[in-house]
Amino acid sequence: MIRLFAALHVPDDIGEGLLRRQHGLEGAAWRPLEALHITLKFAGELREDVADDFDAELATISGEALTLELAGVGHFGEGEDIHAVWAGVEENAALRRLAKACESAARRAGLPADTRVYRPHVTLAYLKRPVPDDVARWIQANNLLRSPPFRVTSFGLYSSHQTSEGSRYRLEREYPLI
Repeated sequence: MIRLFAALHVPDDIGEGLLRRQHGLEGAAWRPLEALHITLKFAGELREDVADDFDAELATISGEALTLELAGVGHFGEGEDIHAVWAGVEENAALRRLAKACESAARRAGLPADTRVYRPHVTLAYLKRPVPDDVARWIQANNLLRSPPFRVTSFGLYSSHQTSEGSRYRLEREYPLI
């Protein structure tokens, strides 16, 4: 079994700007630079044959290079169940088409449909039982986040491995966007 997801890498210069915002939340597990990405499709734990099928289907995707911008911050969960803070991605029709194409590729590979609404973001930290007022203050302090535009010319298939320091990601395959 291998844990996989399709994603866009956040360029290091954009990621370094995000790292400067990673403070002010006690107990937050801040994500390192190499872990910053925009998920297109989370596949989860897959058997090797299904992983191969998913890879083959992703390889059929043709899409245009993207110009993206990060804008604003937010959180997942409510109250004491808040479990992550993130940087948002400015609305982008081409990004939505690519995410939909990755979802379709997953379905053709036999994965179940994702019923959640796609919300493009970069996870900045995972949280365990944070004080909601602290999260609200962090969001208020960082809500004007805006990155310069950045160009994305490929997306990747990443594996995820749990370590004592959290998840570590490895690029398994890269697919061009032209």
